[in-house]
Amino acid sequence: MQKPLTLAIIGDSAASGVGDSDLHGNHFGWGYHLAQAFTEPLIYINASRPGAQSKEVLHEQLPKILIHEPELVAVIVGGNDLLRNGFSPEVFEVNLNETLRQIEEMGATSMLLELHDPTEIVPMPYLVARVCRRRVDAVNRITRKMAARYSAILLETRSLEKIYDRNKWHVDRMHPSRHGHQFIADNFAHLLRMRGFEVDPVIFTFKNNRSRRDSIIWMLKNGTPWFLKRSVDLLPAILILSIYELIYMARHRNERAESNIYYPDFAAHADIHINRLQNEKVS
Repeated sequence: MQKPLTLAIIGDSAASGVGDSDLHGNHFGWGYHLAQAFTEPLIYINASRPGAQSKEVLHEQLPKILIHEPELVAVIVGGNDLLRNGFSPEVFEVNLNETLRQIEEMGATSMLLELHDPTEIVPMPYLVARVCRRRVDAVNRITRKMAARYSAILLETRSLEKIYDRNKWHVDRMHPSRHGHQFIADNFAHLLRMRGFEVDPVIFTFKNNRSRRDSIIWMLKNGTPWFLKRSVDLLPAILILSIYELIYMARHRNERAESNIYYPDFAAHADIHINRLQNEKVS
């Protein structure tokens, strides 16, 4: 009898299936749909949790799945790191690198997912959008770097055709809808077939999982409290980063006019300055 392949998923809400649930609140997500498409015997493990950051993924979720010796491990993380006031690309890179190093040491193949550009589908003030895009780009650069280092299967989300179609996104516009999760699963299935895994194309359901009424109820019950919580955490940083962004933009304009004068890129290092201020307060 053929030994079952083990697929394990660790990460945040994008890994746990937020945006694709039933009336009882059970999440499914792209991992579930991908598991259904495998034609070889499969054991499916999902240890992800909404809200998880890279530190939790490394120190809490990874040990839970390593004991099962999976052949495939999807690491979906970064979105919650960048949404925190003290976001550090350096810390994120260290955590992701160590996570993938341990997976490679076990002999498993890693799967990674780039972050989409939320400014494409979520209306936000201009300066806030610039800050958000800068952080997302930082996470994606690190993700691509780690994918190359560990020969991981990387799904380049932004390059997918019609990725920002409204029906692919949940009411919060931050997580995929059921169609979106199935779309991601199908693209992962394609990449896995290229690596020699036995997996069919994903079967799409006819309808998305939420009516307009259900979406409004979900947003009032879950989305609004989440937004308020993140606002309390991020608002001070957003205000400071917006000021840095204005300074950077003004000096960049002057730099174009006086190309022989050098001005430091304050905006590019704004997160570092904020982290220093926080550390000083703590000490």
